[in-house]
Amino acid sequence: MKGTLLQIVLGLGLATGFLCAPGSAGATLGLSTSSIAQDRAALSAVSRGTTRHAAHAVHEIASDATTVREFVTTSGTVFAVAWNGLVHPDLSVLLGSYHSDYQSAKAGLQRRHGQRFRQVQGNRVVVETWGHMRKLQGRAYVNDLIPAGVDLNEIR
Repeated sequence: MKGTLLQIVLGLGLATGFLCAPGSAGATLGLSTSSIAQDRAALSAVSRGTTRHAAHAVHEIASDATTVREFVTTSGTVFAVAWNGLVHPDLSVLLGSYHSDYQSAKAGLQRRHGQRFRQVQGNRVVVETWGHMRKLQGRAYVNDLIPAGVDLNEIR
């Protein structure tokens, strides 16, 4: 009986450790479509399908709280992400290696009360957020990766 109880306690401890550990998802922006599966796992989301356009494809994943669209060039590189939902997604997952550029640029901005739209323009990435409680939206993109013929207004 004691051995079984010890195994259960150890098993629960390990499971809790894995659940509480930060996600080890790969970066999205600038990486290949293979990073989408990692993002889906890190955000506890499911795939909602892919929409193909002439110059890019849009992969949509959704969790209980947020829907994320990842924009991919025809060569397979993620050049932008957009989201909407009850909460903003974990941007460290979606921005990957661009997250530090975003954080640095964000630190230099002054926050104004009541501001519903915010644009953070780093050296390599642009992150825009807007909305209000329970209807938050945003997008992030790398200007240098946007394919010719794709309008910024398509990234929503």
